[in-house]
Amino acid sequence: MKTKNIYIIRHGQTDFNLQNKVQGRGIDSSINDTGKKQANGFYENYNHIKFDKIYVSELQRTKETVQQFIDQGIPFESHGGLDEISWGKHEGQPFDPEMHQIYLDTIAGWAQGNLELAVGEGETPIEVVSRQKEAIKHIMSNESEENILIATHGRALRMMVCWMLNYPLEKMDAFEHANLCLYQFKHINNQYRIIKHGDIEHLEK
Repeated sequence: MKTKNIYIIRHGQTDFNLQNKVQGRGIDSSINDTGKKQANGFYENYNHIKFDKIYVSELQRTKETVQQFIDQGIPFESHGGLDEISWGKHEGQPFDPEMHQIYLDTIAGWAQGNLELAVGEGETPIEVVSRQKEAIKHIMSNESEENILIATHGRALRMMVCWMLNYPLEKMDAFEHANLCLYQFKHINNQYRIIKHGDIEHLEK
């Protein structure tokens, strides 16, 4: 298989991020003014890359984050496999101590290897990774695409990077996921080699 350069980013900030509300797969929020500035910072630093294709989730905040690249005429494709995890009935709710404790307990369970747990009757990490692998299989099958930009979500990003690097999935929290952070990979000989890890240098200029 041809070598691929893969750039994976988290979407820019939304008001839900700012207000510390759970978004998840069921909340189709837009990026806010800060998110737009973050998107512009990434664009200014990476528009010299000749991306062959852009892949986004089916949630508008990912497409909005890379809209400047799309406006250049770079083809893009939406894929549900890149969506954020579903947090079920916790999504969109204001902060509640009891619900937050359920969230914390579930995350702690994941870290102990209990990957069939779900928050608020949403998705489990195993379910998310299953659809991610289908999406990445599709993306990697397009051998003519050498430089790829993928826009996804925070928890989804942690899971994706984890399994790409062959880490146990319970180690997902080791990977940072700031808004508009970048993970850059080179895929060669059926292996993903990491080039940049949670990079936000493009936001600091």
